Amino acid sequence: MASPIGEVQIHLDNWIVRNQDPIRSTLRVLFGLFWLIDGAFKFQPGFVGNFSVPTTTSPSWLDPWFSFWSAQVGAHTALWVYLTGTFEISLGLALVFGFLRKIAYTMGIALSLLIWAVPEGFGTPYGPSSTDIGTGIVYAMALLFLLIFDATFGPGRYSLDGRIIRVFPRWARLSEVQSSPSPAR
Repeated sequence: MASPIGEVQIHLDNWIVRNQDPIRSTLRVLFGLFWLIDGAFKFQPGFVGNFSVPTTTSPSWLDPWFSFWSAQVGAHTALWVYLTGTFEISLGLALVFGFLRKIAYTMGIALSLLIWAVPEGFGTPYGPSSTDIGTGIVYAMALLFLLIFDATFGPGRYSLDGRIIRVFPRWARLSEVQSSPSPAR
């Protein structure tokens, strides 16, 4: 059957396409392990005592932002550090097991951007010798890509969400980008 004019059908048949499910699941699990390690570091002795919000190297127009967060974090440093560590470990577990991925990716993007904007100071120091924009923004982009991959290919065989959806199709509303339950694989 011929395609209508203007439509081009592309047939992708290569190793990556054939193995997209284990590849993206491996990437998700590895990234989850990074988050688990990151979260565990927050509970190491001495971390709370060395934690601070950057203020000295930021441009003056960012002073109100950092002053606000310095006051918030400085008053309850341990609370903020342990809360962040708990969120990071929770995100890491969600990624490793593939549980509530849509919510995990979305909240992980928000957490990554907050980490980038406060303790990483938007990748400070600012100046001619600055060569790093910070890891938080990179983590946010990685989570966005994982969200896009899952939106494109669905839950996959190697996720807890995929197994739950087979039994409870409405679970897809919580775990998938699409708004209707996806058919079981």
